[in-house]
Amino acid sequence: MGGPWAVVAVLFAFMLLHQTDKLLLGPLTTEIMNTFHIGEDLMGLASTAALLVGLFLYPLWGYLADRFARPALIALASFIWGATTWLSAIAPTYPLFLLTRASTGIDDNAYPSLYSLISDYFGPQLRSRIYGFLQMTGPVGYLMGVALALGLKDLIGWRAIYLITGSLGLIMALLIWRVVREVPRGRSEPELAALAEIPAYRFNLHEVRALLRKPTFLFLVTQGFFGVFPWNVISFWFFRYLEVERGYSNAQIFVVMASAVIVMSLGYLAGGAMGDWLFRRTLRGRLIVSMAGVLAGAVLLAITMSIPPQAFGAFWAMVILTAFTIPLAAPNVLATVFDISPPEIRGSAQALESFIEGSGASLAPFLTGLLAVRTSLHTAILTICVGTWLLCGFLFALAIWSAPRDIMALRAELRARAAQAASGS
Repeated sequence: MGGPWAVVAVLFAFMLLHQTDKLLLGPLTTEIMNTFHIGEDLMGLASTAALLVGLFLYPLWGYLADRFARPALIALASFIWGATTWLSAIAPTYPLFLLTRASTGIDDNAYPSLYSLISDYFGPQLRSRIYGFLQMTGPVGYLMGVALALGLKDLIGWRAIYLITGSLGLIMALLIWRVVREVPRGRSEPELAALAEIPAYRFNLHEVRALLRKPTFLFLVTQGFFGVFPWNVISFWFFRYLEVERGYSNAQIFVVMASAVIVMSLGYLAGGAMGDWLFRRTLRGRLIVSMAGVLAGAVLLAITMSIPPQAFGAFWAMVILTAFTIPLAAPNVLATVFDISPPEIRGSAQALESFIEGSGASLAPFLTGLLAVRTSLHTAILTICVGTWLLCGFLFALAIWSAPRDIMALRAELRARAAQAASGS
């Protein structure tokens, strides 16, 4: 049986390799387009198809996370990742590639089990930092994908690369099954810490309905609808933008993307650490960090993309600065959702939040491709990213206003549960 930090290490490895496989599509875009003789619109559709499949399965994964053993669900997701990636690697035609690529979305949104489980291993004062550490896997996975694409695409081809990453999914499924163990829901909550035995909590539809009436949750999921647009746009299209519209070499692209990803990874850690630190001083702390991050990202990206291609050094420096601000909100949003959600519905709460995020963000690669065909990738990326970040800043301001009341309401509910359990009634 693995202890808390062993569990974190295994889940980090799972997420890192899974994100590497998932985000390989961007760096391999040109090769796949050449293989099937398709344009940006159909290539964007392949990414959107996988996002849509994952989107519609989010509520199911969330419900399962609140009903069944979470480690088994995470292992199942890893197995599905490996199997569907293999199928997409051997697809001989674009229609079959589109179908198999869509099937890779089945496992993409199985994270409610993972994040809910972590919330029961670590208490509220640490969650933003742990989530920030785990969410580093997004940018680091992208960097690994870029490295794999640049290093192996001309040597073994994009299909063989996917066969390798699919095999890793099968290996991780076995490792998760052997190491990660279930713990009682609510075990890490301070209000329940004094109980000798924590009651078994399971999915409760009444609690879900109550969550949907909390203003903070509504503000967060609304900003999430728009907030994931930039990440999906940048992760899918930025490689091609640097390659085609800025005319940078493979070496220049790797330098830009690698340094940006390293700094972005630090941004996840810094965002989580700043959020936890400010949360200990004010219940609004995590959301203050979130609002600052999205507003800074909007301003800095606009400046970055106004720099001419020949000024490579200035562009590179601004990309690095922008990259640091992009992830500041992510660990704090997730931690805040759990700050206002009872333990037995945290899988469903995260699934609902991510479902609403994905319902908008799943269209981002396709819409960007459509806009790029009519204008340019520069215009498409800038318009979508800056516009959505500014809107998110306003929605975070509303959540900052409502958060303390919703957080205190949950803490009062947990204290009441503890008193009831202690009295034996």
